Amino acid sequence: MSTTVRTPLVQTKLPTVGTTIFTVMSGLAAARGAVNLGQGFPDFDCDPRLVQAVTDAMARGLNQYPPMPGVPLLREAVAAKIRALHGPHNGRDYDAASEITVTAGATQAIITAILAVVHPGDEVIVLEPCYDSYVPNIELAGGTVVRVPLTPGTFRPDFDRIAAAINAKTRAILINSPHNPSATVWTRDDMLKLQEILAPTDVLLISDEVYEHMVYAPAEHQSVARFPGLAARAFIISSFGKTYHVTGWKVGTVAAPAPLTAEFRKVHQFTVFTVNTPMQYGLAAYMADPRPYLELPAFYQRKRDLFREGLARTRFKLLPSEGSYFQCVDISAVSDLNEAEFCKWLTTEIGVAAIPLSAFYGDGFDQGVVRFCFAKKDETLNLALERLAKL
Repeated sequence: MSTTVRTPLVQTKLPTVGTTIFTVMSGLAAARGAVNLGQGFPDFDCDPRLVQAVTDAMARGLNQYPPMPGVPLLREAVAAKIRALHGPHNGRDYDAASEITVTAGATQAIITAILAVVHPGDEVIVLEPCYDSYVPNIELAGGTVVRVPLTPGTFRPDFDRIAAAINAKTRAILINSPHNPSATVWTRDDMLKLQEILAPTDVLLISDEVYEHMVYAPAEHQSVARFPGLAARAFIISSFGKTYHVTGWKVGTVAAPAPLTAEFRKVHQFTVFTVNTPMQYGLAAYMADPRPYLELPAFYQRKRDLFREGLARTRFKLLPSEGSYFQCVDISAVSDLNEAEFCKWLTTEIGVAAIPLSAFYGDGFDQGVVRFCFAKKDETLNLALERLAKL
């Protein structure tokens, strides 16, 4: 007697989620031999001293589980960095033992913060366009996504709309500065306005600051840590992968007041539990020298300027790039295709991959803008510019 073998059907928790645009465009770029300026990762190596620091940690036998919140040396280094950068601006002083947690990248940090504080029925505000993990994370927690658009064209926060979206069900708001995908940077006045709006509420704040060290003069990174009224209610998320050109290492941090950190760690310990040990020791040793992150703005500003100078010779209209390693352009003078179709055409016919901004909106809002990543070797950027010159 035979029985039919079958896989049980599963009711999906994320019915609207498919393959991300980043995977689609990177795959198309590889298939067509295009220069991939779509997905946001460097194509150059990190500092050899950082690799050596990790190698040394491995050789010393530091290969077993570290403490659940992270290696104390690394948490202390992170707390000291926040103190040095933001303390002179009335910033919060974080306790390394109870207020800093090492995570398996910033994406894990974001979902862990959401799972820790969002209950079914809670509303969470996201500002669109936004990084693609935010909405699925909220949905997995049983929360309701409330989408508030940044101002089209400028991508500045619309505080009237943010204030109007807050009600008794609002549990949290996610912000991101420097911003992916638009490359805008929130100002001190922006932060003060948000602080004013949130002051009479119990709304929590999740601040995605992974591009904190990629801010270009005259702009300055205004971390939530600098504003007591925001810091007291915030999870501040950062990324070693972005800062030190090691995106594949997937190591990040969360700074939050002790009561919030306690809830965060309850979820953290039962998801990843802890994070790669030798990487943590290597990063702690490397952070003894602040120059790599202090010099990062100049490093990327030179690449940004090289790329913008080349793009200025095309028919693209350049939008400001105040921070991050992204450059957005208006394609309206180049093509009447929608953003997604234009990016496919650009990849297949011109040989350069980009990302449509419509992919960062829940409703696919199309404003004729696409995003390039300039975290690439000069020869990569020059090759892309040579191809884009046809436009």
